[in-house]
Amino acid sequence: MNKNLLLKIINPILLVLLISQACSGFFHHSLSHKMFEIIHEGGGIVLVVISFLHLVLNWGWIRANFLKVRQ
Repeated sequence: MNKNLLLKIINPILLVLLISQACSGFFHHSLSHKMFEIIHEGGGIVLVVISFLHLVLNWGWIRANFLKVRQ
């Protein structure tokens, strides 16, 4: 699969996961304990995995812009 296509899929998923983590964190008192575990803890694990994939796919850009060798 094309790298740009993967990023077009992963980036919106990453956004939804970030929003769900923030909302479940802010409103955790409104959720049952079981629902909080599913949404916040499970979503957190998925967020870490998707974030890692995002970094891997963008590593060339990160290296070019932030890890420049100074002469």
